[in-house]
Amino acid sequence: MPLPPETYGAYDQRLVTYYSRRAPEYEQIYYRDDPERQAELAAESARLVELTRGKEVLDLACGTGYWLERIASSAAGVIATDVAGPMLAQARRQNLVCPVDFVRADLRWPPFAAGSFDVVSLGFWFSHHPKQDYGELFDGLTRLLRPSGRVWMIDNNPSAEGRTHDPVGFDGEGNKYIRRRLDNGEEHVILKNYFSEGDLRDIFSARFEIVRVTYGKHYWSVELAVG
Repeated sequence: MPLPPETYGAYDQRLVTYYSRRAPEYEQIYYRDDPERQAELAAESARLVELTRGKEVLDLACGTGYWLERIASSAAGVIATDVAGPMLAQARRQNLVCPVDFVRADLRWPPFAAGSFDVVSLGFWFSHHPKQDYGELFDGLTRLLRPSGRVWMIDNNPSAEGRTHDPVGFDGEGNKYIRRRLDNGEEHVILKNYFSEGDLRDIFSARFEIVRVTYGKHYWSVELAVG
């Protein structure tokens, strides 16, 4: 079902509102009693800790800081950004071992010099990014990296969604929208795309060297180098 034209371009403010409201309950997704889900998260945490060991890292759209805490356990230094203030407030409460600077910023316009980071991490954002804007996103990530730098991403597959969402429709660019419900019953319509492993390889190989793709039942992750 196509969505009305006024939906186009409104994804960003909808997401800011949704994640600002969801911040206090967001980390429930990481602690569900599902051994398979927990095994995938643990394996990815270990990979991320090794990838960022001794590195200068930019954690874009850091959210509540679940992945930031893991990065900070081994990195030399981290800058963590998010556009939603309540998410940053949650992230500051994490157990952060290395120095972490917090910056409220939109990932589309990160206020950092070119070539500033060894690793740029982007957790649970790519599925919200409009398909028609991938090129702009990839330009920004590439600009921020030092030579031999890496991009790390993780996101979820439909099986991780649980029962708190319903499909709504698609926009003219093929982006999917779903309705999610918060614990208090609030409903929010947000952009949320899902990908097969083949989709991910096609999307990223056009711009990056794919170092690794891990595609599990609940989550997928990639490590990318500038090609």
